[in-house]
Amino acid sequence: MHDVRHGRFERTLSALTAGGAAVTTAEIFFEHDKASFGSPWMWAPMVTGPIGVAAGVAGFASHRLAKTALPIAAAIIVANGIQGVWLHARGIHQKPGGWKNFRYNMEMGPPLMAPLLVTLVGGMGMLAAVLRREK
Repeated sequence: MHDVRHGRFERTLSALTAGGAAVTTAEIFFEHDKASFGSPWMWAPMVTGPIGVAAGVAGFASHRLAKTALPIAAAIIVANGIQGVWLHARGIHQKPGGWKNFRYNMEMGPPLMAPLLVTLVGGMGMLAAVLRREK
């Protein structure tokens, strides 16, 4: 708690970013595979996720990489998450009834809130880049 209070949480948050990116990439793979990767954009998180894992591990191991590679990778992940929200919203709109049949299409269509988890993982990486390194 002392490290968190004094802004020293860089290594831990870098490692959490790597772990979060790995778990969310695996989950996204299974969900997008279930949808047969029907859109080429469904492959984007399959590319950005491993980049987030590598950048998180690098940020854990190296202070310099935590300040350079990690924020760049994290920003790409955040952008992909925001793009995912838009693509999922578009997918819900394209279902029969669109937004008028909101509840059914939210349950049966692409999960609107799921890409926000990707954005959260990227946000953790961006936050790690601005914190001080703990000992």
